[in-house]
Amino acid sequence: MIKFVLRPQKSLKGFVTIPSDKSISHRAVIFSSLAEGTSVINNFSKGADPMSSLAVCKALGVQTEFRDENSVVITSSGILKKPCVPLDCGNSGTTMRLMTGLLAGQNFESVLTGDESLSKRPMKRVIEPISLMGANIQAVNGHAPLKVSGNKLCGIDYVSKLASAQVKSCVLLAGLFAEGHTRFTEPYLSRNHTEIMLKYMGADIKTDGCNSMIKPSKLNPVEIDICGDISSAAFFIVAGLIVPDSDIILKNVGLNPTRTGIIDIVKRMGGRLQILDETVKSGEFVGDIRVQYSDLKGCKIEKDLIPRLIDELPVIAVLATQAQGETIVKNAEDLRNKESDRIKAVVGELAKLGANIKETPDGFVVCGKTSLTGGVQVESYHDHRLAMSLYVAGLVCEKSIGINGFEWVDISFPEFESLISNLSEI
Repeated sequence: MIKFVLRPQKSLKGFVTIPSDKSISHRAVIFSSLAEGTSVINNFSKGADPMSSLAVCKALGVQTEFRDENSVVITSSGILKKPCVPLDCGNSGTTMRLMTGLLAGQNFESVLTGDESLSKRPMKRVIEPISLMGANIQAVNGHAPLKVSGNKLCGIDYVSKLASAQVKSCVLLAGLFAEGHTRFTEPYLSRNHTEIMLKYMGADIKTDGCNSMIKPSKLNPVEIDICGDISSAAFFIVAGLIVPDSDIILKNVGLNPTRTGIIDIVKRMGGRLQILDETVKSGEFVGDIRVQYSDLKGCKIEKDLIPRLIDELPVIAVLATQAQGETIVKNAEDLRNKESDRIKAVVGELAKLGANIKETPDGFVVCGKTSLTGGVQVESYHDHRLAMSLYVAGLVCEKSIGINGFEWVDISFPEFESLISNLSEI
């Protein structure tokens, strides 16, 4: 599907309630499946990826029922059952990587599959550490499908070269079923929703900076209130900053410090952004964000900031086109292992729109401020975040643009277009 984007006739005004956090939704349904009893998940994300996690858990014998449009009730014996069919993770790398760790310690065999895009994504990063714990996993050259033969696991002290929440979560989930303790150390602190939720559900887990240690634990059934996804809010943050005379408020946004790198960058670039009404829900910081059109300046983004905004870098590239001076992104080579090679894709497609952007081995360099011309068709490469980033770029292009494959937005944010249209008269 080709989606045409027109420049707004007026500024963006009003407020948006940001949909549920995808990362937390995955963890809520997966972890609740391990708790004996009934858990309630409020504001569960119904994007395609979290729904893949829900379907996989259901195939493992867990009862799932939507109480209303956004609340799902999970009832489990606390013991997973051998699936009768391969477990389809769809396009969700989070589902596949977390379930690999969880299934490694079960007493049955299972197979994890995914769509064409997911089948190209690297799985060695999770297979290697849990194999050291005794996991028996067969893959196709390090890619899905993955055959997981449940085995007795032993805890390890694992030092990762990669700051990855998915790898960390995989190892910690395996550690729930391993003899002794399992310690995971990463070079920089990646998002820590797993550690927060496991602790909230009663797991024997301790954290200290970049170190997390877990022991075999039983999880308690709980009620979980899921906040809005800051990765989804990022597209509105950037739109509000770059569309002239805009003033918008984003409601119920997760403000976990391991995810707020984009807020730090916006402030560093001189953006007008305020945090309002901060509180805590189910262990996570939450608040409202006010964003206003701003004169921006370029900056450098590297090192420990990268894990805190890795998913936001495509739309940050759009932001950088409207900032004076040079914006340099480094140490982001893992962007090449996402739904697309996001470095190559974002550089190539923004260049089509008139951006002064250059690819580097581990990131990109943007020189601004640039008037984006538009008037062309761009590609999404089956990548939901790239599609939404290009949509935001289209809001400041001189001519309309067409985005090929825009339907991939449904993977994470099916409400995206309707919510952004509500802020503007197109």
